[in-house]
Amino acid sequence: MSPQAEPAGGARASTPPSPLLEKRSISLSGHRTSVALEPEYWAVVERMAAERGQSVAALVAAVDRTRGPRNLASAIRVAVLKALDERGKPA
Repeated sequence: MSPQAEPAGGARASTPPSPLLEKRSISLSGHRTSVALEPEYWAVVERMAAERGQSVAALVAAVDRTRGPRNLASAIRVAVLKALDERGKPA
């Protein structure tokens, strides 16, 4: 596989978003960023935020603060999996 050529100026050609991903813009620490997740993940993120009495942006900001080296989309997916795992554990 050959490396992908970069256009002049060092910018990479953008890859069109997957039709399976839903991209949303969120403000984190005063900066706008976009996150692409599957609609099923966004549905759980919305439910988690509602159950906690916070906005989706507040929930994503909390994940962002604790994500470590993971990219934000991966950290959100892991947070969703952890939350679902906790629900399935006996009290």
